[in-house]
Amino acid sequence: MKAKKRQDKESHVVCHQKFQARIQEAEESMQAQHLIFEALVEEKDSLLQTIQGLQEANGAPAPFDDEWEEEPEEQPEEEEIEDIPLGKGEIDDE
Repeated sequence: MKAKKRQDKESHVVCHQKFQARIQEAEESMQAQHLIFEALVEEKDSLLQTIQGLQEANGAPAPFDDEWEEEPEEQPEEEEIEDIPLGKGEIDDE
């Protein structure tokens, strides 16, 4: 009985260690991804500044300023209802 408990405890410790190792790997991967993301954002900002500088140097119009101009919605044309001739026995509700 003691051997079984000791074996279960050892198995639990090994499982716990493996689980902790996987957690550590995931955290390191997330940190690496975060660093990559920050580097990409900085690169994007740098590229946008370069583009803006080139546009200004070439006299290009101002870049899009993230303000949307609302276009008026087109009102759908109302369909005209055709007068349908009444047949015999039909009631005109008008």
